[in-house]
Amino acid sequence: MPARSKAQQKAAGAALSAKRGETSVSSLKGASKDMYDSMTQKELEELASTPRKGLPDTADGDD
Repeated sequence: MPARSKAQQKAAGAALSAKRGETSVSSLKGASKDMYDSMTQKELEELASTPRKGLPDTADGDD
């Protein structure tokens, strides 16, 4: 499942970093914390690996 926005891709990257133990879970906020709690490492890898080119800044398309 590809990310729908740059913000979602960035949040997934932060959550993935915490899942891997590269950053602390306590540093997560908002969407990245929710993703950390509810998604598997594989799901986060899929979202985080989405190419950013052509993605809107936010999911609702408000640039």
